Amino acid sequence: MTDNLNQKNKEIVWDFWQKMNYVGFDNIEKLVKTKMHKDIAWFGPQPINELKGVDAVISGYWQPLYRSFPDLKRKCDIFLGSECCGECWVSACGYLTGTFAQDWLGIPATGEKTNIHFGQHYRVEDGMIVENYLILDVLSVMRQAGFQVLPPARGAEGGKVLSPTTGDGVLLTAQDPLETLKTRQQVYAMLQGMMRFDGKNLRTMEMDKYWHPKMHWYGPTGIGSCHSLEEFEDFHQRPWLKAFPDRGMTTPPGKARSIGIENGEILAEGKYASLGIWDKVFSVNRGQYLDVPATGKLMTIRDFDWYRRECDTLVQNWVPIDLIDIFMQLGINLFDRMFEQIEQRKSSR
Repeated sequence: MTDNLNQKNKEIVWDFWQKMNYVGFDNIEKLVKTKMHKDIAWFGPQPINELKGVDAVISGYWQPLYRSFPDLKRKCDIFLGSECCGECWVSACGYLTGTFAQDWLGIPATGEKTNIHFGQHYRVEDGMIVENYLILDVLSVMRQAGFQVLPPARGAEGGKVLSPTTGDGVLLTAQDPLETLKTRQQVYAMLQGMMRFDGKNLRTMEMDKYWHPKMHWYGPTGIGSCHSLEEFEDFHQRPWLKAFPDRGMTTPPGKARSIGIENGEILAEGKYASLGIWDKVFSVNRGQYLDVPATGKLMTIRDFDWYRRECDTLVQNWVPIDLIDIFMQLGINLFDRMFEQIEQRKSSR
C-alpha cells in the first residue's frame, strides 16, 4: 500500500468519526451509509456480536448507542493506518464519552457522564469501510453505573487509562518508514518470544528483552492496569497463563480472524503498532481464573493490542479484551450478575 492510499484511508475514517461527533440522531443513517459498504461485515462485543450489512449496523449498534448517549463524542488516543497481507486497515483506541440518558444493553442509565473505552479496526477498500472489529469496555459502563460483577482487579482500576505519554498517538500524517519497520520488527520478535513459554516459567519467554522495565500495560475492567513489567507479570500474565497456558493452538479454517498479524507482518506506522484476533482458539482452560474454577473447555478469544515503542523497547500497551465473552465460555453470564444486583436494589428499596 502506498503512503498516499494509507493517508486517504485514514482521512476517510477520521472524517467519518469527526462528523459522528456532531451528527444528531436523525442524521445517523445517512452519514453511516456514506462511509460503510452496504454489505459490511461488522463484529462487536458481547452481547451485540455480529451484524450483517449496513442497515443492521445502523439499527443494531449506532442508533441504540446514540439513543442512550445522545451527546456522544469520540476521542482517539491512538490512530494509525497500515497494510497487512494486501489488506488496508485503519485502527484506533480511545474513549467514547457521553451522558448516559437511556438504558443501554440492559445497563440502567445514570444520567451522568460515562466513559467507554474502545478499540477498533476498520478494513477499507475502494474508499469504503467493508469490515469492522470493535471491543467496548462494557464492564466499565456497568462499574460506572454502580455494578461490580467481577472480583476487585489485581491491577489499577477506575478512571481512564493513560494515553501515550508522548502525546503523539494520533497519526494524521505520513510517518518515517524506518521507524515503522523498527516497530514492526520489535513487536513481532516479542510475539515470537511469547510462543516460547514452557507452560511453567515466565522467564522462558524472555520478555525483558522486548519491554522496558517500567512499561505500562492497560487491560480491561476486571484486570486493570500494570505500571511495570513486574506488575504485569504478577497482576495479569501469571494468573492468565495459569488459567490458559497453551500456546500455538490451531483454529479451524473459517472460524476466526487475525487482524494485522500474518506471516511476520504487523500493522504498524511510525512508533505505533496494532493487531487483533477475533474468536480465535487460544487455549484449554486448565486453571482457575478470577474465582471461576477450571472448566477444561477449549477457549476462543477476542483481543486487541496497541503498542508504543521508544528506541529499542516497547513501553506502553493497550489491550482491550472481551471478558464478557470469555466468561460466557466459562459458564458465567456477567449480565445475569448485574441483573441480580438490580433486583437486590429494588428489593431493598
